Amino acid sequence: MPDQPLAPSLLIRPDDVVPFDRGNGVVTVPYVGKWNCGTNRVTTGQTQFQPGTGLPLHSHNVEESVLVLEGEAVAEIGNERFDLVAGEATWVPAGIPHRFLNRGDGVMRIYWVYGGRDVTRTITATGETFEHLSESDRGGLSAP
Repeated sequence: MPDQPLAPSLLIRPDDVVPFDRGNGVVTVPYVGKWNCGTNRVTTGQTQFQPGTGLPLHSHNVEESVLVLEGEAVAEIGNERFDLVAGEATWVPAGIPHRFLNRGDGVMRIYWVYGGRDVTRTITATGETFEHLSESDRGGLSAP
């Protein structure tokens, strides 16, 4: 049995992936995306949030599903706010403002899947749009 799947399949080991530091205790580990796959139709990864951190309210040009892997999260989606724990998931349609915050005392980790290859993030407060996981996509913050 081979250690790696045959091309074009991928095997992603998180310890082998260079993390993307988003600032203020928020770190993303990108899994599948245009950076490592020429034919992907989804973009995936996980993001870890230290206690009291989150991302600013934003939207994407594609749909997104998020699964809480560890810890306690707040999901703000549109005008609603949900408390989530490990094992619970969300689905956010394209264009809907949302964000995830760590409401617990420990680390909170999420696994995210975007329904597309070319993902953008638009910050709700400023209207600024940029490519997902680009230098402009750092934006980690202390949760309000």
